[in-house]
Amino acid sequence: MPPGENYAHPKICFFHVLFKAASLAFYILSAIFIDSFVIIFVVTVFLAALDFWVVKNVSGRILVGLRWWNEINDLGESDWRFECLDQESMARMNKKDSWLFWWTLYLTAVVWILLGIFSLVRFQADFLLVVGICLTLSLANIIGFTKCRKDAKKQIQAFASQTIASRVSSTIQSAFTLV
Repeated sequence: MPPGENYAHPKICFFHVLFKAASLAFYILSAIFIDSFVIIFVVTVFLAALDFWVVKNVSGRILVGLRWWNEINDLGESDWRFECLDQESMARMNKKDSWLFWWTLYLTAVVWILLGIFSLVRFQADFLLVVGICLTLSLANIIGFTKCRKDAKKQIQAFASQTIASRVSSTIQSAFTLV
């Protein structure tokens, strides 16, 4: 990252982090202040679902230029669909926004895994259910965006190869036309 580079989309970055932090903070602090498992479950899963939606539909598009979804076709098979910005737009993406997006995406899953291990050690199966749901939502975004990024790289490589091949072809054609 160049020194002094700012976030291109500070509000999106804020909300990208907000719902992750809110679900984690509520889950951790609720064990201290709230006795009702139902409230802890509902609020934590609701905040994690908001995080899932914001990452998948808003911050993923704006911060890294990627979008994914999964469809079930007529044969009952799962089809992953990916969208990415064109090569020029991808090259102009803000590095700081991208860094924040990927690090918080992976770091959140790591924290949920650690909380799951903690629940296992304490033999709290009910809290393990909450962690499992939140981790599943987090992992769904990780898998979706990782596949989408790989697909975007393939598209960029294919475009570059096609462009080079067309340039070489036109150069060869023009060389033979002159003869």
